[in-house]
Amino acid sequence: MNAEFPEVRHLTNLIAAGWRFLPVHDCGELVEIRGVRTWPSSGSADALTVRYATDAAGLRVDHTGGLVWQHEGGLVEVIDRLLALPPPDAPNAPRLVKATGPRLWTP
Repeated sequence: MNAEFPEVRHLTNLIAAGWRFLPVHDCGELVEIRGVRTWPSSGSADALTVRYATDAAGLRVDHTGGLVWQHEGGLVEVIDRLLALPPPDAPNAPRLVKATGPRLWTP
């Protein structure tokens, strides 16, 4: 399956990093996959929405729900950037709130 769908390997890297995923269906059809990783020590959370291999979005919100990081693009690119993000309590982690983040769901 990895040879046919190389993006799957990148999703399994997120699962290994503690992410949880849920499918989103509309009228019985899979329309997107959503993933979340929480950082209990800081109250932050990272989220991923995947609609297609070329249509994905990732973000990080702080403990107040402030959006401190986001990126949209292809699935592999977004996952690579999420995995490269330092933990929220690291000195070089993004902290500047750019907007109010979307309300996150937890699986």
